[in-house]
Amino acid sequence: MSRVGIVTALAREARALAPGRAGAADIGGIRIYRLGEALIAVSGMGWEAALAGTRALRAAGATALASVGTAGALDPALGCAAIVLPEEVISLEGAPVRADPRWRQALERALPRERICAGRLLSTPLPLGTRLDKAIAWRETHSVAVDMESAAVGRAAADAGLPFIAVRVIVDIAGEDLPAAVLAASGAAHPSLGKLLAGLALAPLDVGALMRLARRFRAACAVLASIGEPGLPPWRALSGADWEAS
Repeated sequence: MSRVGIVTALAREARALAPGRAGAADIGGIRIYRLGEALIAVSGMGWEAALAGTRALRAAGATALASVGTAGALDPALGCAAIVLPEEVISLEGAPVRADPRWRQALERALPRERICAGRLLSTPLPLGTRLDKAIAWRETHSVAVDMESAAVGRAAADAGLPFIAVRVIVDIAGEDLPAAVLAASGAAHPSLGKLLAGLALAPLDVGALMRLARRFRAACAVLASIGEPGLPPWRALSGADWEAS
């Protein structure tokens, strides 16, 4: 059986996916947790952080790689808490990476059909913070959603000849701007509270937008929690049992 290694950018995403995390270890500065036979790495945000997470997971014995967490919508039809299960992940440079078809199909069968969106996922080096940036990316790449890590995880998997999948839950929708304070605080596994407060001090009118985004992030994390519930079909499909058996 393949041993699945899951990369999450944020500690909050990992807590949602695996509230009963156990057996924590540090490998190359990356925190690795066990959940059954699966391994979960909290890498931080961005390409280089995600690559470090994949290296740590492979050192810990992972033989299949998944990028799991939250994302922003580019498709105007996507709402908060939609599940993006892409067939392909792209970046601004390099070849696209295809999701493993058997693994993806096993997870698609296990998830609520009405929540799932297929298509293409875009990974960018910086957050797409404005509705204009999202509209341009939607028009030029035909990607339904955007994150900052999945293409790096997919590229690492392809280079190593390992199965790959991405699962992303939508937080911010296509038709809204991200608060500047959120963009300033982004980057680490634990977003900087100091930078967040400093950003709000400079743009106090963003408080309402920040509170709305926080509610949507909690809703997305609730979906991640439903995927990560041990023993249920989504978790079995993600962690390898259903996929290997299919």
